[in-house]
Parts: sequence; structure tokens; C-alpha cells
Amino acid sequence: MQLPTLLLRRRPNAHKGDFGHIFILAGSARFSGAAVLCSEAAMRSGAGLVTLGIPKSLNSTIIKIKPKEVMTFPLPETSDGTLSLSGYKKIKDFVKKVDVLVVGPGLTQNKSTQGLVRKVISKIDKPMVIDADGLNALVGHLKMLYAIRYTLYAKILTPHPGEMARLMGISIKKVQGNRKDITKKFAKDYKVTAVLKGHNTVVADYKSNLYVNKTGNPGMATAGSGDVLTGMIAAFLAQGLTAFEASKYAVYLHGLAGDLAAKEKTQISLIASDIIDKIPEAIKLCS
Repeated sequence: MQLPTLLLRRRPNAHKGDFGHIFILAGSARFSGAAVLCSEAAMRSGAGLVTLGIPKSLNSTIIKIKPKEVMTFPLPETSDGTLSLSGYKKIKDFVKKVDVLVVGPGLTQNKSTQGLVRKVISKIDKPMVIDADGLNALVGHLKMLYAIRYTLYAKILTPHPGEMARLMGISIKKVQGNRKDITKKFAKDYKVTAVLKGHNTVVADYKSNLYVNKTGNPGMATAGSGDVLTGMIAAFLAQGLTAFEASKYAVYLHGLAGDLAAKEKTQISLIASDIIDKIPEAIKLCS
């Protein structure tokens, strides 16, 4: 697959702001790695600036393990070390400076955190990638997606089969038996771009665009792999691709990077950071 010119050609006088600022609401005391993986994948996929919105007690830890290029924005937290609903105003003010918002990796299902997620999704109109616990916060609250159907900016949702089943109130078996139809219906019903992860990941939008991916391997069924994909999608969205294009190219490159990593590390030993390490090579092969 050939990557679009918009990603491959950069003007000689370009600056970091031209390639987008991504704000990632992610991480918790239990799942700090999700924030790091997502942010590093976004940087490796061409984002100009990445800021992590994390629970304040994690800041000193995250600073030691995140890429040096990634910034942090410490936020109010719950007693469980998760993002608190009380941080909404700080988030609302900060997002005025950013181009793409990511919500979900490693957030947990803490009640206050889930309330924050729902408020962010329903009240802030920015290009947005919603993953993991961002999706879990919407279970039983899908009317919220109806309410934002006609907002200005694109929303990309990236469920695995279990998350899609919970969102739609159906069985995983039904999701897996009708992957294309389920993804198309979800995208059309809620006017979003949907990325149903798994073997032959399906990407669909409400305009009837459809893509079924053929890259990737079972070794990628490993902790953090989805966080990497989320960061890649956000990076391509921040660089100006449409929601469907950003998702399609990110899914393809994510799988290709995973294939390259498996060739070197084996499927058994493959971990999410190996996928990130192969993003540059995958981009070269598609240039």
C-alpha cells in the first residue's frame, strides 16, 4: 500500500505545528504503560507534538519512562490514582491548543474517571480517537453518540470484538460472525468511523467507505498493541488525513510493523514496543 503524499512530503519550511498537536488522556496507577506506548507510537508516526494528560501522581514516574519528546500535563486524580472528573475544566481549557484528542488507554473503569470520559466526549468537539476504557464508559450511554452525531469534528472508535459486543448489547459470537456488517452499521448509526480490531481488522465510516486489513499476525495479540494503534491513528489524523484514511493507513502500517517485528522476534516473543520499533521501516516500505 502506498502512503498518501500528504504524509510523505514535507515542505522545506514546515514546522512542528504543521503536523499536529495530540493530547492523550490516558494512564492510571495500574496502567501507566498504556499512556507511554500510545504517545511513543504517535511520535513515531509523524505527530508534531504530543502531550499526555495523566493523573498527577504518575508524572514523576511517566517522565522517567516516556520518550523525551513527549510532554506531560498532570491532572487531578481519584484516590485510586485515576483521572478525576474534577479535572474537566483544566482539560477543556487545554484542548483549545490541540488538534486531536485521544481518550481511553489505561484509564480504568473508576466511576469518577468514567464520568470524566463521558463529559469530555459529549462536551468537547475536537477530532477524537476513543479507545479502551473510553469505549467502556459509553456502554449503556450510546445515546450520547446520537447527541454528537452532527458535531463538526470526526470521532473514531476503535473497539475489539468484546468492546463492540458490550457497546451494541450483543454477543461476541455475533460480532465475529458479521464483522463487516456490524462495523458498517455501527459507523452509520452513530456517524463515526469504526475500527473493529482483530484478525482482518475492519474499518468503516458513515459514508459507506469500507476497508478490510490483511496485514498483521497472531503475535500482535499482546498487551499494549491496541494502544500503539490508537497513537498511530491519532498521528495520521493530526497530519490532515480524513478519519477513514487515518484509520485505514494506520491499521495497515500497524499490521505491517507487527509482521516485520514478528519476523525478527518471532510471534511468541513479540511485544507492543517491538511494533513501535518497526514503524519507521513499515513507513519506508510504503513510501
